[in-house]
Amino acid sequence: MASTHRIAVIPGDGIGQEVCPPAREVLDAVGARHDVTFSYREFDWSCARYQREGAMMPEDGLDQLRPFDAIFLGAVGAPGVPDHISLWGLLIPIRRGFRQYVNLRPIKVFEGVPSPLRTATAGEVDLVVVRENVEGEYSEVGGRYGRGFPEEMAIQEAVFTRAGITRIADYAFELATRRAGQLTSATKSNGIVHTMPFWDQVVTERAAAYPTVSWNAEHIDALAAKLVLDPARFDVIVASNLFGDILSDLAAALAGSIGMAPAANINPEREFPSMFEPVHGSAPDIAGRGVANPIGAIWTAAMMLEHLGHPAAAAEVTAAIAGVLAKTDIRTPDLGGSATTTEFTTAVLQFLGA
Repeated sequence: MASTHRIAVIPGDGIGQEVCPPAREVLDAVGARHDVTFSYREFDWSCARYQREGAMMPEDGLDQLRPFDAIFLGAVGAPGVPDHISLWGLLIPIRRGFRQYVNLRPIKVFEGVPSPLRTATAGEVDLVVVRENVEGEYSEVGGRYGRGFPEEMAIQEAVFTRAGITRIADYAFELATRRAGQLTSATKSNGIVHTMPFWDQVVTERAAAYPTVSWNAEHIDALAAKLVLDPARFDVIVASNLFGDILSDLAAALAGSIGMAPAANINPEREFPSMFEPVHGSAPDIAGRGVANPIGAIWTAAMMLEHLGHPAAAAEVTAAIAGVLAKTDIRTPDLGGSATTTEFTTAVLQFLGA
């Protein structure tokens, strides 16, 4: 049955503008095979817009995005614009305004891409970090006191709610039931005396509803070490906003390059559009050179396809990525090669039969 999806595209900054076109090419190619079409509208919301107009996006930005089926974001950030301005002016308002409380980050070691770790091999490292995405340590509660004086201080309050922990725990446990049936909860209840014991309590309560899932809690410092020592032991990791952010970047690096890492900001109830973005950031050091790794954006496009109800098309995209890496020597510079963004994308399209 034919279907059409409206996609809001925010290329953003730096290499975000270079990896969005490959993602669209792949979406259109695989869509043609599955009778799925995409209607795109680009928004110029970025640090360039901030420097020009004083805001990353217009005041009615969320209203403009609301009618779309999904949002595809390239990257945010540029030299000369502080990160807290670029993130809190665009990315975080979208996540929170659209209740995208699940940040989903799959990590996989592909055949043909050696991990920095000798023990991390293709076919063995395949995990997902489920990050709580709208509260936790990244709250807006706090402030500065005594600016400019010797006693100047900053207060930042973490906010953990029962509703917030419950819904992210349920999402992670349900995901684990569809995967290997194993879940790890990141905590630090031995040092953070209020929020983390509360997190542990609620996760334990929710675990009772998922008797087929084997689970355990790991302190974040020990968990980071175990991810490096033996990443293959993990399947689903559920974590707070801060812990999930750090763990997912660490795990992506273990897979060979952060340029390969996809992510999704999901509103599971589908009351609002979800947002999909590669993890690599705007990478201003290589922007404009045409050598950005498009894998993160293309894999992100596959995640968007699955969310929109096209799992077979999504599987074809990830299989095409795997095919290029396993059966050719085409690699972008971050993976030790010399291929351009366009050359790698062309190879993926060839594996798709486009």
